[in-house]
Amino acid sequence: MEYHTLKNGIKLIYEHRQGEITSLCIGFNAGALEEQNRFNFGTAHALEHLVSKGTCCRTENEINAEFDDIFGFENAMTNYPYTIYYGTCLSRDMQRALELYSDILMNPSFPQCGFKEEMDIIMEELKEWHGDMYQYCEDMLFKNCFRNRRIKEIIIGSEKDIKLVTLEDIKNFYKCFYTPDNCVISFSSSLDFELVCKLVEQYFGSWNTESNCSISYETYEKNISGIYKGNLESFEGAKIQYVFDIGGLSNEEFKALLLFNDAFGQGTSSLLFQEIRTKNAAAYEIGSYIKNERGIKLLSINMGTSAGKVDKSICIINTIIDNITSKMDYFKEKDIEKLARRVRLKRELKLERSIQLCKELTTYELMYGDYRKLYEETENLQGISQQDIYDVIKKVIKEPSIQILN
Repeated sequence: MEYHTLKNGIKLIYEHRQGEITSLCIGFNAGALEEQNRFNFGTAHALEHLVSKGTCCRTENEINAEFDDIFGFENAMTNYPYTIYYGTCLSRDMQRALELYSDILMNPSFPQCGFKEEMDIIMEELKEWHGDMYQYCEDMLFKNCFRNRRIKEIIIGSEKDIKLVTLEDIKNFYKCFYTPDNCVISFSSSLDFELVCKLVEQYFGSWNTESNCSISYETYEKNISGIYKGNLESFEGAKIQYVFDIGGLSNEEFKALLLFNDAFGQGTSSLLFQEIRTKNAAAYEIGSYIKNERGIKLLSINMGTSAGKVDKSICIINTIIDNITSKMDYFKEKDIEKLARRVRLKRELKLERSIQLCKELTTYELMYGDYRKLYEETENLQGISQQDIYDVIKKVIKEPSIQILN
């Protein structure tokens, strides 16, 4: 792994990987969090759409044609803490890929006609967003259990929010956050590191825009515990989501949480799966997940079941929680090495795909200021003790917010 900072502040992360392809991810601390108290919700996502609508050198059609010609896969994504642009191409086409990305990210023309078209597309995207019942359940939960945090409103904005976004908003957001000192580029490639640095310098080195806008670090707000209910007439079945606050955990506490989460809700041998599905047939989907991103910091339980089994499912989950918080029987010292191995294996499998590796390197550098945290999180897990896991359970698994959607 190599690391280099250009004179203009762009951070470059590189991993050498044999083969004929190069993956890259370009990211900015320019997600939905940066809208809070400054821009209409949905502005960050709208900007992600608008950068490829044309530049001073290329039309939208030319940009689209080049993306198809260069990349076997490419995409972009706006999350709460960041926006990223990523793709995989043949290594011999990497120079073309960098030139194209530099053009759309450094020289967007933001045409008025393209703005109207793309906002209409985002309205259609919003309908699909609401069509994902797990996502809709989470959106409802965040809206109910927070009062001030940005995550109480969806990333792309509500229909009302989207209608309020102006082209001038998008241009101003771009000026604030699309700057070289707020940019990280990661590569996984067989190309020589010095050549990669030279090409990034060639296409991005002249970018010297400065910004007076600061990254948003929200005032801490804990979730409001309780049970919230929502109904959809056209929805058959039920979704349930719990969230627990994990803000403020130390690095060692987070490692203990990773081990706990693997045993608690990851896989068919997990506590949740065994009790909810195997023993009681109360749900067809059940799992627990960690969201440790800037501005989120939550542990969640997600479940899909039938409307008639909602009460039974919640009763079982609450019984599991009562049991694991009252005694240490579930996490014996002899099991920790096995849990550590499973967590490491899953992390390595995730990073085996070069494009996923680049996404993780970029977003970790953006969110934490150090991409190495991606690897450090799963180092020395076997050194975590039974008491460490129990302590983090007592700290985290309490006062949940629960959303029921049926």
